Amino acid sequence: MTVKLNKKAFEHAKSLIREGKVVRDSRDDWSEHAPKTQELSEFLDKKGPGGYSEWFLGLDDEASDESKAHYKFPFGDLNKVHRCAVISGESRASQYNHDEIREALGDLLKRIDES
Repeated sequence: MTVKLNKKAFEHAKSLIREGKVVRDSRDDWSEHAPKTQELSEFLDKKGPGGYSEWFLGLDDEASDESKAHYKFPFGDLNKVHRCAVISGESRASQYNHDEIREALGDLLKRIDES
């Protein structure tokens, strides 16, 4: 499996942070704040792969872009960037040696903490 940085999503996340669309929650809040499976499915159906992909920093080249499995490393709740999602993703990216994604998430965390 090769997971690559989704540059479109990275730009989207930076834009949301600039606009103040951020939840400054605690590290362990992501399991509570993450969108539920049903929400993700409805969002994908409504927005299509293009809109859905804007919320995931990783793209798995082995899965179809029509499937949710193609999208990795969510950074928000489909409305706002969540600090807890960024921290969680950064840890997971580091664990699986997805360095480019880890660096992007580190950049987002820095932007959140500075804003």
